[in-house]
Amino acid sequence: MTDWRMPSETARHECTWMAWPSQGYTLGDTPDEVEQARRTWAAVANAVIDFEPVRMVVVPDDVAVAERYLHPDVELVPAALDDAWMRDIGPTFVIGDDGRLGAVDWVFNGWGAQSWATWEHDARIGGFVAGHTPAELIPSDLVNEGGGIHVDGLGTVLLTETVQLDPGRNPTLTRADVEAELARTIGATHAIWLPRGLTRDYDEFGTRGHVDIVATIPSPGVVLLHEQEDPSHPDHVVSRELRDVLSEARDARGQRFEVVGVPAPRTLADAEGPVDWSYINHLVVNDAVIACTYDDPQDGRALGILADAYPGREVVGVDARPLFDRGGGIHCITQQQPAV
Repeated sequence: MTDWRMPSETARHECTWMAWPSQGYTLGDTPDEVEQARRTWAAVANAVIDFEPVRMVVVPDDVAVAERYLHPDVELVPAALDDAWMRDIGPTFVIGDDGRLGAVDWVFNGWGAQSWATWEHDARIGGFVAGHTPAELIPSDLVNEGGGIHVDGLGTVLLTETVQLDPGRNPTLTRADVEAELARTIGATHAIWLPRGLTRDYDEFGTRGHVDIVATIPSPGVVLLHEQEDPSHPDHVVSRELRDVLSEARDARGQRFEVVGVPAPRTLADAEGPVDWSYINHLVVNDAVIACTYDDPQDGRALGILADAYPGREVVGVDARPLFDRGGGIHCITQQQPAV
């Protein structure tokens, strides 16, 4: 029996997978919104392609459209889609103790059966993507999304009580049940449960607390934490609570973390309320970090912290405001396939 392990996102990648926005709220209702979505997804793909291959799943009718926006080296893979959040609908890639590639196919049900979501096609994308790689498919009955977990590659996993234990996702499971499945599928031997995610993430188009806009592990023993410094924003209290939890936590080696705060943008709200804009939602690629920017005074400071956290990697900023307007960020629309 193969023992599987999810490597750190800093390990070398074979490629990055993405999905092209083709319909619904992600694409938008007006010509300006459609153009904005296409340009933003393309900006991320075209930034990644400078450092590693990109494979873009695209609805067959949109292949010609996608070609107009994307770098010619981006490989287009036709398939039916409901949405375009590859981190959540795609597989989570793992590596076996025998060196083989595996792909965990979680159950996807529209982020806890959200009323606005459809997932007839997206629920099949995990298996579809795996079938276009050498990976062994690892089926799982756990309702989960890639944005709901972060690992250090050594057995530690960060996750959120309001995601994996969400009644809309896994109503009958306990912490122990979730931990056992994560041990089987991604080799997580030690789980750190955060009590919640950022405030906006519980609104209509939120995920109910994905960890990948809250905290990540850039290297063993270090956690980058979203830090809202303005007391008037509801996430000020949230980030302090999460810092308390992480400061007391230990990783799979039994060691405490150095918790490094990454300041939230100074922009506090948009027309819908307090924003959850976060620099934590970045993508690590071969020799670089593709980071969210917001045309905000904090951009430079935050990207400097990322540069320090990932020494030797170039930090490339992409305006992520159109992504967060739709409910996510750069990490949310990408999924790395590790090299084996």
